[in-house]
Order: sequence, then C-alpha cells, then structure tokens
Amino acid sequence: MRSFQISITRRLIIAGVSALLLSGCQTAGSDGLVVSDAPPEISGPAASAIAGDMVSRLAEEIGQGKATVALKPDGSPFGQALEAALKGWGYAVVTDQKPDQKIIPLAYVIVPFEGQVLARLSTANVELGRAYTVTANGATPASALSLLKRG
Repeated sequence: MRSFQISITRRLIIAGVSALLLSGCQTAGSDGLVVSDAPPEISGPAASAIAGDMVSRLAEEIGQGKATVALKPDGSPFGQALEAALKGWGYAVVTDQKPDQKIIPLAYVIVPFEGQVLARLSTANVELGRAYTVTANGATPASALSLLKRG
C-alpha cells in the first residue's frame, strides 16, 4: 500500500511540475506564441511518436486538415517530425509567411525533465501539453493530456 501512495504522490508532483514548466516563461515571438524549441538529441523515432500523438490531439481541437498552419521549426528532429505529422493529418504548412487571419500560428517546446520530456504545442486559442517517456525506439505518453483553451 505504501508504494502505491508513493506512486500517486510522485505522479501528482510530476503533473504539477509539468504544468508549471509547460506554462512557464518562454520567449514570445512576434505572434505572441513562444519561440519553437526542441533539443536536437531527441531521436527521430521519439520525435515522430511525440509529434504524431500531439498533432492527433490538436486535430481534435481545431479540426482535421481544416486549416493552414504557420510553423517556424528550429531545425531539430522534432520540428521536422511535427511538420511531417501536420501534413500527414491534412494540414497545409507554411514556414516562411507572416500569419494572417486564415493561418493558425503554431509553436512548440520540448523540455527534458527527470528522465522524461515535456511537450507543448501552442496556438493562439489552444495549448496542449503532455509528458513522454522516451526510448531508443520511440516515445510513449507518461501523463494525461493537458489542455488549455482561450477565448
């Protein structure tokens, strides 16, 4: 019973810290979103697994393939995987245009934390966050999805 309580306590602490980190201070770009950033050491399979999961959840919120997404990737494997996942879900992706009213600006942040990575996707209206356990073969969700809707 004691190990079960420790496990629950540890998960609550991780969830709380995750929420703080994912909503913490980041440098904002000109569109009000954080500047996209992911560590280059995340492997291609892990980046693809995280991007695929996060984009599927984003599609639930903004509609699958119903928008053009403005993405400013940082050149990391995650940025490349995210662009591929967005296109795979039917979104048009632009990387070198200023957003207008028909384009949804999208930013991401990947932060290593206690052997896991915390991932966040941000638009002007929706933020998604989740912790992942990363392995050599990919990544699996290690927390529930955190969803913040604005406006």
